[in-house]
Amino acid sequence: QVQVVESGGGLVQAGGSLTLSCVASGRTYSGHDMAWFRQAPGKKREFVAGFSLVGGTAFYADSVKGRFNISRDSAKNAMDLQMGGLRPEDTAVYYCAAKPRGLPQKIPTAYNYWGQGTQVTVSS
Repeated sequence: QVQVVESGGGLVQAGGSLTLSCVASGRTYSGHDMAWFRQAPGKKREFVAGFSLVGGTAFYADSVKGRFNISRDSAKNAMDLQMGGLRPEDTAVYYCAAKPRGLPQKIPTAYNYWGQGTQVTVSS
């Protein structure tokens, strides 16, 4: 079993920056891919960014490329999401998720373990 906890959400003005953190605990974290998703009110949960252990690469949604960056610290079982150039449309609850090592995936159903989410609000 893997437990996932996010932190770092808050209120920020448009154009500002914010960093979200995710910590996973439990067994075989080193064998799990990690990703960030978000869900705005009335909308479906959507992929934001992920890190695949296969090849050790990060991958991003087109909507955040060039603005968001993820980093993973395997020693600390942690992964951060650095968000810059924030826009009001980035407002959502952000979730960290984990799945067993495998192909990079951008669909929520591919991930087995989820955090409770952290709110990010971007004011205009």
